[in-house]
Amino acid sequence: MEISNKLKQLPTQFFATLVTKVNTAIEEGRDVINLGQGNPDQPTPSHIVEALQHAAADPKSHKYSPFSGTYEFKKAAADFYKREYNIEIDPNTEVAVLFGTKIGLVELPLAVMNERELMLLPDPGYPDYLSGVSLANVKYETMPLLEKNNFLPDYDVLTEEQKKNAKLLYLNYPNNPTGATADIPFFQDTVELAKQYNIGIVHDFAYGAIGFDGERPVSFLQADGAKEVGIELYTLSKTYNMAGWRVGFAVGNKKMIEAINLLQDHLFVSLFPAVQYAGAKALTSEQDCVDELMKLYEGRRNAFIQECKRIGWNVKAPKGSFFAWLPVPEKYSSEEFADLLLDKADVAVAAGKGFGEYGEGYIRVGLLVDEDRLVEAVQRIEKLEIF
Repeated sequence: MEISNKLKQLPTQFFATLVTKVNTAIEEGRDVINLGQGNPDQPTPSHIVEALQHAAADPKSHKYSPFSGTYEFKKAAADFYKREYNIEIDPNTEVAVLFGTKIGLVELPLAVMNERELMLLPDPGYPDYLSGVSLANVKYETMPLLEKNNFLPDYDVLTEEQKKNAKLLYLNYPNNPTGATADIPFFQDTVELAKQYNIGIVHDFAYGAIGFDGERPVSFLQADGAKEVGIELYTLSKTYNMAGWRVGFAVGNKKMIEAINLLQDHLFVSLFPAVQYAGAKALTSEQDCVDELMKLYEGRRNAFIQECKRIGWNVKAPKGSFFAWLPVPEKYSSEEFADLLLDKADVAVAAGKGFGEYGEGYIRVGLLVDEDRLVEAVQRIEKLEIF
């Protein structure tokens, strides 16, 4: 039996290809410093693990969860948004529980679009956005994220036809892969665009907790009227080192939330209740663990960027996320340079071209190894005498 035509049309999984290259090098016995991944390296805080252990032992957790998730977790998400961003969220109608936000990002076109309708995606951007495009059989066009525009889309360069035809528009700040951040005025412009052309906005807020230099990332929903036009997706993977737990949520526009919940009614019976209990504990407990994690990432960022500049690599420090977006020397493509670093320096990075056409000329580095290994990675690159 062959796989379906729909699966055949799916894009090649960029990260799977990257992992294969790295694993091959490791199997050869090489000491690879893997900076190509986006997998948090720190453990989940102990109070969250203990909450899961307690809930898992409770027979109430062994039954089916309510299809749309437990009220406790949805209330925790609403309380989190009120505490962190001063945004009122109705847990009954404005929260959708997700098996990690990747699920939400991929299923949204299926939930709110019809075949051949148009969505607008950032370029460079998270590669799995394209999985939703393929599964829903919709069209997409890209919005270039250029350094001269601080890696924000310029809505003025969108054609009138694109604006009129677009059904959904995806954003992601702090940004993967560029590390750029957005401000309230930009999000306000986004809301005005959405209202004028009836475009649904989806803000991927995966790195919402990770900002540097005293600048806290802002939520799209803090812009006036944002809930009228869109939703925001928040994951516990990055904020609380819960990547393997697969838990997140979407908040905002009631119609879009309703569509997600309806689709998921036919796909899932929500998350294991004990995971939702632990997720609620993470969102509502003291946030000291988050503060400590941000200090760790900022220290890594500072050490890495300082070392890059020391060897003559003209790089800029990211403002958010746990990624650095670094220019490639002119004589190389992004993939050629990434392959060179792996082959000659045993340093794995992600080629920018894997994130879209406008990712060419850059590589993405994850600040997800110890500070000394980040410094060592740059010292290995220095020995190649490229800079």
